[in-house]
Amino acid sequence: MAELMRAVVKTKRGAGAELQRIPIPRVQPDEVLIRVAATTICGTDVHIYQWNEWAEGRIKNIPQVLGHELAGDIVEIGSTVTTAKVGDFVSCETHIPCNHCVQCMTGQMHICANLKILGVDRDGCFAEYVAVPASVVWKNPRSISPEYAAAQEPLGNAVYATLVEPVTGRTVLIFGDGPCGLFAVGVARVSGASRVVMVGMNEARMEIARQMGADQVLDIRKDDVEKIVLDQTQGIGTDIVLDMVGHQTVLDLGLKLVRKGGRYSAFGLPDGRLSIDMNNGIIFKGLRLYGINGRLMFETWVQVSQLLASGRLDIRPVVTHRLPLEDFDKGFRLLLEMPIQAGKVVLLP
Repeated sequence: MAELMRAVVKTKRGAGAELQRIPIPRVQPDEVLIRVAATTICGTDVHIYQWNEWAEGRIKNIPQVLGHELAGDIVEIGSTVTTAKVGDFVSCETHIPCNHCVQCMTGQMHICANLKILGVDRDGCFAEYVAVPASVVWKNPRSISPEYAAAQEPLGNAVYATLVEPVTGRTVLIFGDGPCGLFAVGVARVSGASRVVMVGMNEARMEIARQMGADQVLDIRKDDVEKIVLDQTQGIGTDIVLDMVGHQTVLDLGLKLVRKGGRYSAFGLPDGRLSIDMNNGIIFKGLRLYGINGRLMFETWVQVSQLLASGRLDIRPVVTHRLPLEDFDKGFRLLLEMPIQAGKVVLLP
């Protein structure tokens, strides 16, 4: 094996990143080394690339390899690893738990008190190789192609947000036409929702929502979303709201449109604090409000893998671009330049 690899590295506390040749990671006793076959760009990666306020306060290690969504083959295992072997085709849970805090000991590893995140707290996977703890490795069936296996991590966000409670026979209103919102459309559709409505603002992505099975797509810039949804539900409101945006306008509108006794899944991250009408929005409505952080480990991964392997959930419309690793700048531009023409962007090392 060569000693050096290509990797996309955040080299300074500012905008941009660089393609560099750096040493291939050495595995610790509890780790595996993965040869990356495909990796996908996440909104978190975009924030770090832009170096926004969140990145400035969150990223501590510079230089650092970006990226956390991947699929590839294990080429080396640490001396204590017994749960994986060389040749396994894998993805990985990017939330790395400590396995000894209260959350980890009570089945809540996804919100570990000492959580580390791949590509945020340690070197990531926008590279030819990445080392990760064997405890977060997820073995993939070979029937799933690497570019779709790499997207299981964000798809897991959508599955958790959508299926934290059953959606069968329920009406689902989804705010946000980013990749996770688009995935959620497909998840709700194949999971038996009676009606799926997407609210977005990007023409290309709203067309993807239609391809993913949305019964109706509304443009928040042009349509009277409140009137349309209330008219269609005889003034009752929708059973479920998935907030994949995290914006005051969406929060206010979503709480108006979810019915009494309904469910609100909050996944989108706001730039700052939001205000909420606790009395009318939550308490008097008897609303069930879920904070969606990552994926359930590993219940969500089982659901994701089985949905993809079955062929019932087809995420091909969302994965719009495939680029070589060296074209990472183009990949980020596709997700930053307006109007956005991309869904999910795949980088191929």
